[in-house]
Amino acid sequence: MDLGLHQKNVLITGGSKGLGLAAARAFAAEGARVAILSRSADNLAKAQAELSAEGFAVETVVADLADPAAATRAVDEAEARLGPLDILINSAGAAKRTPAELLDAAAWRAGLEAKFFPYIHVQDAVLKRFRSRAETDGTTPPLRQIGAIVNIVGTGGRVPADNHLPGGSSNAALLLSTLGLAGYYARYGIRINAINPGITLTGRVEQGLALDIQRLGISREEALARGQAQTPLRRYGEPEEIANVALFLASEKASYVVGALVSVDGGQAAVL
Repeated sequence: MDLGLHQKNVLITGGSKGLGLAAARAFAAEGARVAILSRSADNLAKAQAELSAEGFAVETVVADLADPAAATRAVDEAEARLGPLDILINSAGAAKRTPAELLDAAAWRAGLEAKFFPYIHVQDAVLKRFRSRAETDGTTPPLRQIGAIVNIVGTGGRVPADNHLPGGSSNAALLLSTLGLAGYYARYGIRINAINPGITLTGRVEQGLALDIQRLGISREEALARGQAQTPLRRYGEPEEIANVALFLASEKASYVVGALVSVDGGQAAVL
C-alpha cells in the first residue's frame, strides 16, 4: 500500500534511539524527509550514521524539550532544514521507574517533567504552525489534511503498574490532552492520535528488568520470560511494529481517524 508519505516533512522527537529511531527509519523508507530530535548530539550523530549506512539521509536537531523556548527553536530549525512540517511524531522522554514505596514529591514531579511537558511543548509549537497554515489556506469543509501528530505514549497511562506510577500518570495526562486537542483541531484539518505501545524491545526494557531482578531476586532471563508470558502473544513487541502503526496514523490513509488511542501491545492491556 502506498501511504502517500513521499516527500512529506516529518519531525520525530526522541528520534536518536528506540521507538523514535524505528519511526525515523520507517518514514525515511517511505520517501519522507525526516528530522530527528534529541537532547544528545552524540546520540543523534550515532543514529544519523546508522541510518546513513542503511541508505537513509536524515537531518538532526539538538534540543531539550523540557524548555518551551527550546522546543519552539527546534521546530524552527527543523522547518529551516526540511520546509514546513507535515507530520510530528512524539517519542521523546521516559520517566524513571520507581517502586511505589520509594515515591516522593520529587519523583512525581520528575515523571511529568520527563515526558508530559516535552511532548506538550513541541506539540504546541507545531500546532501553532499548522493552525496558521490552515487559516491562511482556508478551512471550509470538507477539509484536507493540513498536518498530523502521532503521540507515542504507553499502556501505563491506562493500566497502572506500581513501579511506574509517575510515568503512568504522565502518560494518562498525555492521552487526555491528545483526545481534547484532537477534537478541537480537527476543524482545521489537523489530525492528532496516540499509540499506546506495550513493552517493546528497546533499551528501556532493561530498566524494568533490572527492577524485577532486584526486587524478586531472579535472573534477567527469568525476568524476561515472566514478562513475556503475561502477553497473549507470549513475546514483547519490536520497535518496527510500533513504527508501522505510526506510519498509517500519520498518513492520509487514516484521514478519518481523529483522537484514536491505539494499543499496540500484543493484547496485554485488555481495556475498553
